[in-house]
Amino acid sequence: MENFRKVRTSEEEVPLPFPDLSPDVVEMKVKEGSKIRNLMNFAMAQMELKGSRQIIFSGSGRAVTKTITCVEIMKRKLGGLHQVTKVRYKTVLEVWENQDLLPDSPAQNLTVHKNVPSICILLSRDPLDPNQTGYQPPEPQHGLGDAGEDALGSSTKGLKRTLPPPREELLPKKLQVQVPDSPRGSGATAGQLDH
Repeated sequence: MENFRKVRTSEEEVPLPFPDLSPDVVEMKVKEGSKIRNLMNFAMAQMELKGSRQIIFSGSGRAVTKTITCVEIMKRKLGGLHQVTKVRYKTVLEVWENQDLLPDSPAQNLTVHKNVPSICILLSRDPLDPNQTGYQPPEPQHGLGDAGEDALGSSTKGLKRTLPPPREELLPKKLQVQVPDSPRGSGATAGQLDH
């Protein structure tokens, strides 16, 4: 393959795997080079400012992880969203061109069909059928309001959890090592040696 270079890539277009979508559904196609900040700014504007009830994030290949990240950010920012996840394979067609050709020989192209993993995630403000495969109910809010305030009105943004004190049995014990008599004739422990 060192004599070939990729000249074209095309993806198979497949319909969305969700029946009964609302007419105002927004589809976010996440690509490998997409910036999460740009995707989230657009998606949040659609859901908050334009009042969309449903949004779909889809990505394939190396963009699957970025797609899931966008969904998790959206769920955390908006809260109360129902989710349905569908995983499938998508066919990608790559055309490779031979670079080491003699001047009079015809062009040689190589066509590669790849099956790459693909994910489609539907987020909805409205309840979805909990019996369908891939359904996740909204996460509980734990008493936090929209502005990140608890029931007493104090802000919880930027707070870190405190760790419990270490238990005594997990702390290492002081190690005492007996050093054999040296030519000087002193038997000392490791804690008494000068380094």
